[in-house]
Amino acid sequence: MLRLKRPKTDLRTLITLLAVASIVITLANSLYASWRVQRDVLIGNTLESNRVYATKLASTTEVFFQLAESQLSYSAKVLGDGLDNDATLQNEVDRLREQTNSFNSVVIVDANGWVRAISPESLMLKGMHLSSSAAKQALKERKPLISQPSLSAANNLLVFVSWPVWSKTGSYLGYVGGSIYLKKKSILNVLLGEQFYRDGSTLYVIDGKNQVLYHQDRQMVGKIIDPLISNATRSKSGNGNQKVTTENGESMLAGYANVPIAGWTIVTLKPTQATLAPLNSLLLKVLKHSVPFALLTLIIALILAQRIALPLWQLARKASQMDTQSVSKEINGIRSWYYEASQIKRAMLAGIALMQDKIGRLKSEVQTDPMTGLLNRRGLNAVLDYFQTTRQPFAVLALDIDYFKRVNDTFGHDAGDRVILAVARQLEQGARQTDVICRNGGEEFMMILPGADRDVAITIAERVRKRIEQFPLDPVGHITTSIGVAFWSPDTNSSMDDTLKQADDALYQAKNAGRNQVVVARITAEPPAVAQVLPQ
Repeated sequence: MLRLKRPKTDLRTLITLLAVASIVITLANSLYASWRVQRDVLIGNTLESNRVYATKLASTTEVFFQLAESQLSYSAKVLGDGLDNDATLQNEVDRLREQTNSFNSVVIVDANGWVRAISPESLMLKGMHLSSSAAKQALKERKPLISQPSLSAANNLLVFVSWPVWSKTGSYLGYVGGSIYLKKKSILNVLLGEQFYRDGSTLYVIDGKNQVLYHQDRQMVGKIIDPLISNATRSKSGNGNQKVTTENGESMLAGYANVPIAGWTIVTLKPTQATLAPLNSLLLKVLKHSVPFALLTLIIALILAQRIALPLWQLARKASQMDTQSVSKEINGIRSWYYEASQIKRAMLAGIALMQDKIGRLKSEVQTDPMTGLLNRRGLNAVLDYFQTTRQPFAVLALDIDYFKRVNDTFGHDAGDRVILAVARQLEQGARQTDVICRNGGEEFMMILPGADRDVAITIAERVRKRIEQFPLDPVGHITTSIGVAFWSPDTNSSMDDTLKQADDALYQAKNAGRNQVVVARITAEPPAVAQVLPQ
């Protein structure tokens, strides 16, 4: 009994592995997609939150400077009567400093740069001549100013807000100004230091020269730093956000906003790593909710795999028992509930029937010509026996290569072999799928055309003759063939041997008539030598 070696893997295992792989890949893809989406959402929200916060602080700072200038403007109008009354001047600077806490110190300077009044008086600058850059700028430009950070006469790093004092006659009397300390407690620190971050976030303020005006780390105030956001970007858009990288290579999410009245920029930073910290817990939650559904899907896949594989496994098992007597009945009993299994079952039953039939035994006996791969004479005889048994009518073509001996003598036997192979291939290409081709020996071939009538046989004969005639062969050139055609039918009294002899006789008729043509034998009471010569 035929027994096939069973492979190590069966269909059920393959389907199960496919289902598991699909579930794992789908779950991994879902987790990755969720991670990517949530990552982008967290980064986008943080960037926008930083931008909004920086914009809010910038707006608050802008309003503060506007109020401070308004206060100084009012005092400048009060002082327009003159700067001669020291008591009035002192009362005004004390009022400005103590009423709103907008300034750390307030000073009134005359047109020559001499301090006429100052609050607090502990600074002991009254009667002194101011030479700081902020004081010189206020005297020179004689307009409302917010200075660049500078050191005061008392050695304080500050920003100076000043307003010119004009007399009622229009003469310049000096200016009144207030200072905001950058390294000490001031209204600026109160405005910007209300938010306390615990996740590594940073807030700082820089001017147009990238000098730090405010920083949570007081040691950074007054230093020139890498702004992370270029001046061009800051000046192009009043506010915005972007991803930046610090000098240490840390990725940060930045929001920024300008303070137009002072030319400052407020920057808020949050580490990307701190922003993405919630992602891990989020992915664990997604995984926790996805695993039960994945397991349920896997169980369903296993059940389906079992049901799908069962009929195929049964058919495969019977395939190793094809030579047993009861295999057809057993295969018929297999329940093939889907299309593919049903078709395989049908094909197996048809195969068993064919194998048990004479055609199956015939195929096992067929021999081929080793040079051309066509049937040899033994194979042809087996085919003819089958046609005779099944009473299948057919036409036979006897073909011979013209002047083949001349080819061998002129170009050698290797060239002759190539000619035989080329003719065999042209016969295969010109024949129908059901036609049988054999090499009868030497340069002779035969074609059996099942069910072919006279017209079909002549058409095929002419087709192969022309294909061979038109096919170039190096170095021989073009060759031709002569073809004889005969017919066999179970209704006639002639034997198959007689039919083959008629085809041979018709072939020689074609040779004698000049070669490269088709001659059809007439089936009459006369000898088959009487033939019709077809025009070329």
